[in-house]
Amino acid sequence: MKADVPCKPSKLYGVDCSDCKYYDRFNKKILIIKLGAAGDVIRTTPLLYPLKDEYHYSKIFWLTDFPELLPSDSEFNVDVPLKFNLQSVLYLQETKFDVLINLDKDKEAIALASKIQAFKKFGYTLINGMCYPVTKDAEHKLLTGMFDEYSKKNMKSYLDEIFEICGFNFKKEKYLLDIDNNYDKEWDFSGKKKIVGLNTGCGSRWTSRLWKNEYWVELINKLHDKNYDVVLLGGEQEHENNTYLSELTNCKYFGHFNLKTFVNLVNRCDIVVTQVTMGLHIAIGLNKKVVLLNNIFNPNEFELYGNGIIVQPQKECKCYFSPKCTNEEYKCMDSLIPEQVFDSVNKLSI
Repeated sequence: MKADVPCKPSKLYGVDCSDCKYYDRFNKKILIIKLGAAGDVIRTTPLLYPLKDEYHYSKIFWLTDFPELLPSDSEFNVDVPLKFNLQSVLYLQETKFDVLINLDKDKEAIALASKIQAFKKFGYTLINGMCYPVTKDAEHKLLTGMFDEYSKKNMKSYLDEIFEICGFNFKKEKYLLDIDNNYDKEWDFSGKKKIVGLNTGCGSRWTSRLWKNEYWVELINKLHDKNYDVVLLGGEQEHENNTYLSELTNCKYFGHFNLKTFVNLVNRCDIVVTQVTMGLHIAIGLNKKVVLLNNIFNPNEFELYGNGIIVQPQKECKCYFSPKCTNEEYKCMDSLIPEQVFDSVNKLSI
């Protein structure tokens, strides 16, 4: 029931609270704080499975920069998706929760986690102006995020880590990602060929992950020769370069779109070639086969559910977890050659 608006069942069916059978009662309130980035929000959704199982009749709130990416059409819905803004913060600060899970270590997230009242808290909070783990189970991920030596030795995936933080064991629970067909388009595909989506960018910050255009062109030509339908994927930042690649190779490129339309486009692909970006997690969420180009992250971090291949440079990457390449001798991504990626696409297409 929402007291700030008229009751919908009352409007539709003329019932009141004494005889209402349209209201799902709940006895627990759970808040998840996972603000961004968009890909991280998507890959945190598997937590909804054990939360719904552990806390029957619970109402789950989720504060994020991307509420449109939260699941809303399954039994593992987020009941109250909230956009991270002043209105949501004021509301949450005056609501008592049974469980609070904050998986972000950013200042605004830990500050809010320290202020909100909850019987049990998991993840990270603010103490004396610093980020601190709420429980011992959150220490591991804190250390791997701070120190390369811990990160490089880590054998746990991101999902193993966040499940552990919340007191659960990860059992290969899948991502939860809705497909809104209202945002679909008449994409120009033949319908007779396997479609390979090439997610060419990785944002303006993490340029150390970029693959040079020369390699994208060679890969596109190889895929065309093998009779694949190839489409370029990306956002506004990739638009100019994707337009250039499309004109150079006669590869399909439909432009950049809002998130829900982009999800529909990725859903048309059979295989997605991508770096570590939002596009990677959208592809995983849609159960697509994935070729992941990775150079600066620990490959153990990624859960591909047995549905993908991770390809890495042949030369050592000396700029581990660094946004920009700092190696003056060579760029490691130059040693990740198109033939490696092409062979991986062919293996997944069988």
